[in-house]
Amino acid sequence: MQGLNILIVGGGIGGLTSAIALRRDGHDVTVIEKDPNWSVYGVGILQQSNVIRAMAELELVKDYIAAGVPFDKVAVHKPDGCLVAEVPIPRLIEEYPASLGIGRPALHKILGDRTIADGAKVRLGITADQIDDRGNTVEVVFSDGTRNDFDIVIGADGVFSQTREMIMPDAPKPEFTGQAVWRYNFPRPAGLDALHAYNGPTGVGLAPINSELMYMYVTTPEPGRPRYQHADLAESMRSKVIDHSAPQIRELAAQITDNDAVVYRPMDAILLREDWHAGRVVLLGDAVHTTTPHLGQGAGMAIEDSIVLAEEIGKHENPSSAFKAYRERRFERCRYIVDKSLEICRGQLGKGPLVDNAMATAEMFQIVAEPI
Repeated sequence: MQGLNILIVGGGIGGLTSAIALRRDGHDVTVIEKDPNWSVYGVGILQQSNVIRAMAELELVKDYIAAGVPFDKVAVHKPDGCLVAEVPIPRLIEEYPASLGIGRPALHKILGDRTIADGAKVRLGITADQIDDRGNTVEVVFSDGTRNDFDIVIGADGVFSQTREMIMPDAPKPEFTGQAVWRYNFPRPAGLDALHAYNGPTGVGLAPINSELMYMYVTTPEPGRPRYQHADLAESMRSKVIDHSAPQIRELAAQITDNDAVVYRPMDAILLREDWHAGRVVLLGDAVHTTTPHLGQGAGMAIEDSIVLAEEIGKHENPSSAFKAYRERRFERCRYIVDKSLEICRGQLGKGPLVDNAMATAEMFQIVAEPI
């Protein structure tokens, strides 16, 4: 299929990389994003070797690397802080680094700027209120009262996808895992040149994101999915790590003082094990396979989805065959990431055996090194 008019619902990582991949192939692309400010929270994100490869394919890798901190290993610690293993991250493209830490705002700017420069239309503060698949086209009614016809609609609108709800009302719903993740930025100490992961019921990681900053993520049991008041966020996060067994983590806890800088997210998970499309509407990223962050592959899976979906649209003569081929290429890889991450999560919660992070990480690197 060539020269399609395509709507992408969601202006996050998956939606923007999808827009870039589809514009490269000559399709007309419109991206709608419900946030009128198109903002992202200001902590970091890890992008591993398979994402570096994907960014090279999208011709974004040089800007990407310039905005982040390359590294080539994961340092795994026992709960008391003792280093037990250094897991090398394989390079998939020799001239580029194995992995990267980058600030989410910096990543968002790279993707957003490229999306606009490539000629995609971006409409902010807009949602799709109705999606009517008419067989040959899809009519979409927008929240501002306008309506347009599209050849294909892509739902890249996250774990609580409205697109999924409209086209698959009987599909499984996201389930709360019992854990949440807390994130906070700190000054980056000299010599922090790897991801440092601390095992235990409260999992902690430290990763560089630019020349001045690193970020901490903390995974904690949160039975009942509690809500925290904004005024209490810093104190609440601090309480999660102030008694951590590792002295280097306890030292950082005292620096968690800014409520505005704390990002708290309950962890939900979902995997659609049947179709990923209905008619001319297809889903990608968290809308179809939300994972916990234990393997650091949520964004990576969405980016790979975008490339594969664009490739299959270009290979096939109709949406149905393209979407089936896309799911066939993606399902097992995404299933592995979702299921293995949940296995780590359940181990930390005491609901299953504790997973060896070093072994799990090394296994994951082998799997994502395979071609997409």
